[in-house]
Parts: sequence; structure tokens; C-alpha cells
Amino acid sequence: MTTPETRPAPAHDPAASALRLVEARYGDGLAAVLGGSAAGGRFTARSDLDIAVLLPDDGRDRRETVHHEGRSAEVYLNTPDDLRRLFAEGRANRRATMAFLYADAVPLHDPHGLAAGWRREARELIEAGPGPLTDAERDDSRYLLTDLAEDLADTEAPGADPYEQLALADRTLREAAHLLSAVRGAWNGAGKWLPRRLRTADPVLGAALLDGHLAVARRTDPDPLCAAAAAVLGLAGGPLREGLVHLRGASGPGTAGG
Repeated sequence: MTTPETRPAPAHDPAASALRLVEARYGDGLAAVLGGSAAGGRFTARSDLDIAVLLPDDGRDRRETVHHEGRSAEVYLNTPDDLRRLFAEGRANRRATMAFLYADAVPLHDPHGLAAGWRREARELIEAGPGPLTDAERDDSRYLLTDLAEDLADTEAPGADPYEQLALADRTLREAAHLLSAVRGAWNGAGKWLPRRLRTADPVLGAALLDGHLAVARRTDPDPLCAAAAAVLGLAGGPLREGLVHLRGASGPGTAGG
């Protein structure tokens, strides 16, 4: 039974709810913004609140999950130095999670204009895009995607394990999305952000990858996803199965088996 304490708060005013949380729990914050679905127009009665709080230089960097007014809130608390590090790491891993949170955010509390400055910096970083893959990174991704797509194609054989097929399809989609976004100089994503970023990176080939993944889930048909993965490989220099060399102790490409 839903009680007043567990019932989700109204979806129409997430900013007011987020501000009440910041005022009640994070009084040491210099600034605060609301990001995620609440800032992007996708907020529903079951959505979390995604809040970023800027701390003083001597603050304690952390992430907290709290229950507030009938819903969960993910609160990211960062000092300027930590936020600068996260922006740099986000560009390196090509996802820029914290930069996107700030770039698209709604200000909640910003008496000194600090949040506005970080929003500008985040938007500049996102506009510049991620750095290009190194030759070694591109070849690692080509090798892994080639291996995954070949294993996925084998699951079309009679008697193939459908659970293995689904697992391979998931990894193939993620690796193809990583490589395609890199080729297009676009940002990548994880979870629900993977299809959103993928469609932005390449509307046509991104849709082909997503439709191919759905074909595996709905019809156990790996061919469309394998074909889309092959098209991605074609943009990146083609399949890579032999000739890749890694020194002992160096981080190498993953494999479909591990």
C-alpha cells in the first residue's frame, strides 16, 4: 500500500523539491544545480533527482543517495579540484558524465555565480567533443568488435545458447557504439544514455545497431547486428583479427570470452 511517506512527489516541480533538499542537508554548499531528466524535460513521477553541489576547497568529495519527499535523490558533492578532475576524466573516457550534468542543469542555488561558470566550462568541453582515439586504442576496439561479432554470428547455429547470444549482443552493441562514436568524434554513453548518444553520433548507423540489438532480443536473429557492426568496422579501418601485438604487462583488448 502506498503511504504519504512512500508516494512519489509530484513530477511537475522537481526543482523546488531539489532546492528543499539542498537547503535542509547541504548548507555548506557554495552552489547547487539540478541535472538529469528533471533538467532535460524527461522527468516522471518515478524519476530520481540528480543534484550536483559545489563544495568549498576543504569539503569532502562524495556521492550520496538519499530518500527525499517520496523519491530517490543522487547527490554529487565535489570541490572545484575534484570537479576539474572529473571533467578531465570524462573527456578521456568519452562519456563526460559530470560535464553533461552541469551543462544541461537548472541552477538551484548560485549566489556567487560559481555554478554558472562551471556550466559554461562544461558546455565548452562538450562542444569541443572528446579527443580522438590513439592508433592503439582504435586497433584494440577493432580487434574486440571483430571478435565479438564473429562469436555473435556463430550463435545463429542450431542449438546455440540464447543466453550467450544475448550476452554477446549486449557487448557487441556497447563496443560498436564506442567505436562509432569515436569515429564520428561524438560522445558515448552508458545505460539509457547509450542509445541517446548513439543516435546523435550517427542517426543512420546508430539506428541500425539499435535495431540489430532488438532483432536479437525479439527474434534471436544476430544477422542485422553483425551487419551493422561490420559497417562500423568498415569506417574504422576494417576488421582486425591478426597482427595485433601487446607487450606483456600492458593493458590489452578484452575478449569475448572474458
